[in-house]
This record gives sequence, C-alpha cells and structure tokens, in this order.
Amino acid sequence: MKLLKHSFLLSSLVLFLSGCSSLPVLDPKGPVGEAQKDLIFWSIFLMLVIVAVVFALFAFMIVRYRERPGYEDHEPEEIEGNTWLEIFWTGIPVIIVILLAVPTVRTIYQLEEPPESSKDKEPLVIHATSADWKWFFTYPEQGIETVNYLHIPEDRPILFKLTSADSMAALWIPRLGGQEYNMAGMMNELYLQADEPGVYKGRNANFTGRGFTEQRFEVFAQTPEEFSAWVEQTQEEAPKLTQSQYDELLIPGHVDPQAYSSTHLEYVNHAKNAEYVFEAYERQGYDPEEALSH
Repeated sequence: MKLLKHSFLLSSLVLFLSGCSSLPVLDPKGPVGEAQKDLIFWSIFLMLVIVAVVFALFAFMIVRYRERPGYEDHEPEEIEGNTWLEIFWTGIPVIIVILLAVPTVRTIYQLEEPPESSKDKEPLVIHATSADWKWFFTYPEQGIETVNYLHIPEDRPILFKLTSADSMAALWIPRLGGQEYNMAGMMNELYLQADEPGVYKGRNANFTGRGFTEQRFEVFAQTPEEFSAWVEQTQEEAPKLTQSQYDELLIPGHVDPQAYSSTHLEYVNHAKNAEYVFEAYERQGYDPEEALSH
C-alpha cells in the first residue's frame, strides 16, 4: 500500500511538472509576460522554502518529543518568555513579507511603462473595447478597427486603452502578459509586447454571463513589414463602419471576425459615455429584459 501511495505521488508530481511547460503563462513570448513569470516562480520558490522549513520543524517535534518507553511520566521544562525566540518568530514573517513585497511592487511599477527593451520605440496605441460577447480593437492612428482579432508588430510596445460598452470584462493574452479590467465609463491602460511572430490566444477573463466562454480572440504578431502591409490592405479593402452597424454589433451575442476602414470612435468613446449602449439598444429595438426572459 505504501509503495502504491508513493508511486501515485511521484507520478502526480511528474505530470504536474511536465504540464507546467504547456501553461501559457509559464511560456511567455514578451517582456511583460517574462517579468510576471519570474515573479510567479520567485513566489513559488519562497513558499516552498517556507513549507519545507515548517515540515522539517514538524518532523523534528514529533520525533524529538514523541511518547516512548521511559518517558511516560516525563514533563518538558516550562519556559516563560524567551526574548530571542520572540524576536525570531516576529522577525521571520516580516522578512518573508519584505521578500515578497519588494519584487512585487518593483514589477508593478515596471509594468506601468513600456518594456525596457523597446523604450526607444513609439508604442502602438490600440483601444480594446469589450461588449457582450465580443471584442473591438481600434487603431486610431491607422483609422481601422477589427472585431475579435488583432494584428500587432513584433518587438514594439503595444499600449492598450481598455474600456467596456456594457459588462465589466478583462483583457487577457496569457503568453504576452496578465489581465487588466475593462469597465464602462472609464479607461485603463496596459502595456504588452510580443518578442517574436506568432498567433497568440486572448480572451475575456472576467465572467460576463452565458456567452462568456466564447468571448475569445486571436492576436497575430507580425514583422513590422507584414504589419504595415496588413494595415494598408485593411485601409484599402475593408468597408467603413457605420453607426447603425456598430449599434447592431453591440447587441449581446457572438460574431465572426471582421475588419473596417473606420472606427467607432467617430460615434462614441465608451470611456466617456457609459450610457451609449442603452441608446444603441433602443435604436435597434432591442430589449435586454425581454431577451433575458427567453
């Protein structure tokens, strides 16, 4: 039985460690994700050290002070107060907190700015607007907009300006970095960067109702030349986004990936107008309460 138990624990550990390499957050493709991965590993290492010390002390205590022949009536000497012990068990938690807090705070402030590796490059600004259950990616400088997918150049910081048309969502691209919230009536910012070309999965990481699980998108990281070619092609070939089309897209539901050669910022900035979505519903004859009742 002991052999079976040990075999199970060993196989579980092997499976866990082998699975770590396939976790997107532990296989980052950009400096933001890399910094967050380092912080995760540092936290795990520190916690494992603490667990090891606790288990070692626990093992020592149960072996050293176990009941054994000749010690049935033994009573350990009582100690009332010990300055060094009190300093020790007060100081150790303080040191642990410092070891966790310092790198965490440093990383948080570091991620508030463009990655150090590309600080000399102008960030590409993309407005990421969530709506039940889709994503709008607006390129104000390029005058284009995509739905449920986006293209970015590699090795260049991307400044996401995050807001929501309705429910609070959270933009998350695991291989590029951690999540940040999208909320109506306000705007958050998030710097991300891809260090190599590839296709990366993104999603909404905050529950927003029945369509939440499929609120996903793809990020196509390209060379600067390929990105410029895609922008030019979209500007020339994609249709304009009319206000009525945009209002229709705001109705809760899923849609296929789309691209437009103009942006919804011509009609509304949801960070400044949280009520627009209800006006759009009214123009489209959509009643949210009636839809929920079906």
